[in-house]
This record gives sequence, structure tokens and C-alpha cells, in this order.
Amino acid sequence: MSFVELRNVYKSYGDGAAKVDALRGIELSVEPGGFVAVMGPSGSGKSTLLMIAGSLEEPTEGDVRIDGLRLSGLSRNQKARLRRRTIGYVFQDFNLLAGLTAVENVCLPLELDGIAARKARAIGMAALEELGLADRSNRYPDQLSGGERQRVAIARAVVGERRLLLADEPSGALDSVNGEAVMRMILSACKTGVAAVVVTHDAHLASWADRVVFLRDGRVVDQTNPPPSPESILQPSTGPNEPSL
Repeated sequence: MSFVELRNVYKSYGDGAAKVDALRGIELSVEPGGFVAVMGPSGSGKSTLLMIAGSLEEPTEGDVRIDGLRLSGLSRNQKARLRRRTIGYVFQDFNLLAGLTAVENVCLPLELDGIAARKARAIGMAALEELGLADRSNRYPDQLSGGERQRVAIARAVVGERRLLLADEPSGALDSVNGEAVMRMILSACKTGVAAVVVTHDAHLASWADRVVFLRDGRVVDQTNPPPSPESILQPSTGPNEPSL
């Protein structure tokens, strides 16, 4: 069963001569543990697709479901609760809170869900350490580089029990080493059952995905299943008769 589904989704902005059709009849489904990369030229509707999949925007037409729930049937408060508890976002502008340190930004969604501050901090620190940011945990966003802020945003998106990860160019400001660390964190989340949809223009990043969806002029024009890249394969757990490497 799919965790997130977009069924015949259209999204238009403006009216008359100023009308812009951002999405046209999008069909997309991602199962738990699935990793879908979305590619396409600028203006093809990639970011709009993410916003609608995450209930941040309403489609003009069509149906969006998350974990079987039809979003059009939910109240505003129900959608807010769904976003806070179920969906992790990584925006291009990071959306970090300037008055909170890196670790406080990561911990915030956990504490909003009622996790004790000490436990939330331990979880947040573990996520930052995985991305090489443990020594920057007490810095404020304006004391971090663009790449460091991006990694904090990634950590915030994957902590807790999120079941859907939506990321818009998550490695855009990172070098290859840190970009690979980010992809490993996303892939690790998928291994636990998280569904991920990642917008990217980077073919190497897209090669980590199970499926690549290509958009043009608001339509899905192609889909492919890339062969697994060596970097995208995490070491499998050993069975009872298999020696550890």
C-alpha cells in the first residue's frame, strides 16, 4: 500500500491570461520505504509537487492521500498535526529559527510532540553527529555556513518518527563528502520504512533513489528505475550463517 498518493493532481495559479498551470494531471505514489527522486528543468513543477504532497498547498483538482487519509477531508488543525508528527521537510531556504541553536532547531519538533527535553536533545545531537555537526550544535543559524545550515535542516527533518520525508535540493549547497552523508541519512531513514520524495537536478544524487520521475511543463514525462550506485548500497545486516565483514 502506498504511503503518499497524488491522483490526477492539477495546480493552477492566477486567472485568465495570467493563469499558470504548475501541475497537470500528476499521478505519483510512494510506498513505505520507497525513495523517489523528482527531476526536471526550472519551472517544471517540482517544488509545487512537494508542497502539495506535504499539504502545504491545496491542489486545484485531484486527490492527495497520506497514509490512506484524504487531505481534502482534514481540517486545518488536523493537517497541521499531520505535518508536525508525520512529515519531515527540507526547504531550499532551510527555514531554521534564528533564535534557536542548531541542536534546539533539530529538537523542536520532538519537544512539540511531547518528548522530554533531555531525550530530545540526545536524539538531536546524534543526528547532528551523523552529519559532522556535533561541534556546531550550540551555534545559531547566522553563525553557520550555508552548507552547515542545510545539514541542520536535514537533521531536523529526519529525527523522531517521521514517516514521510520531502526534500527540495537537499544537497544543493554541499560538497560531495557532505552531500553523500546527507544521502546516507535519507537512505537510512528509508530503510526504517520512511517514504522519501527528493527534488534534485543532480543525476548522481538521483541515482540513490529507487525511482526517478521526470517532470516537464507540469506533467510526468518519464519514470525510470536507476541501477543502484555503489555509494547507495548500505552494508546489509549479516544473517545467522553469514560472517561479519
